[in-house]
Amino acid sequence: MAGAAVEFTAGNFGQLVLKSSAPALVDLWAAWCGPCRMVAPLVEELAGTYQGRVVIGKLNVDEHPQIAAEYRVMNIPTLLLFKNGQEVDRIVGVQPKQELVRRIEKLLA
Repeated sequence: MAGAAVEFTAGNFGQLVLKSSAPALVDLWAAWCGPCRMVAPLVEELAGTYQGRVVIGKLNVDEHPQIAAEYRVMNIPTLLLFKNGQEVDRIVGVQPKQELVRRIEKLLA
């Protein structure tokens, strides 16, 4: 089930990520970033797999630089994992799908 990834913005980030009762994975990306394009299909696939259990979505750092700055994101792609409104894990760069699954499962444990 693909295409379930949410589009995070400065306007909905607080509600969908920080106040979410479910854990969240935020993919920080930009249109000009080659490695981001490699991660994007994985994020979409995982959003379908974990729909209803984890809020998974993407945040464009060019459109919402204040959030990237707040979390001190220096490189993209960066995946931030949140639980109870707090960042609990961070994945920088392109990782294999099984590593992303491992981190999400840890988040759900």
